[in-house]
Amino acid sequence: MPKRVFIGIVTSDKCSKTRRVEIKRLVQHPVYGKFIRRKTVCHVHDEEETSRSGDTVEIVECQPRSRTKRWELVRVVARS
Repeated sequence: MPKRVFIGIVTSDKCSKTRRVEIKRLVQHPVYGKFIRRKTVCHVHDEEETSRSGDTVEIVECQPRSRTKRWELVRVVARS
């Protein structure tokens, strides 16, 4: 199976080699049809610590690095 790739925004860079990335999406309500803003929070492994808070980054699925880390950083798309 191909690995999933997402683009999100770094919201926290307090831990060493770990970034907290939020992926925002729109979901339509099943009954009312209104679009609702949702977000998914991923903990990302950043080996070189190249990203900072507010950056837009591309992440990809990987093997579990810890209890919460299941993603790793591919590249920084845009600086904040």
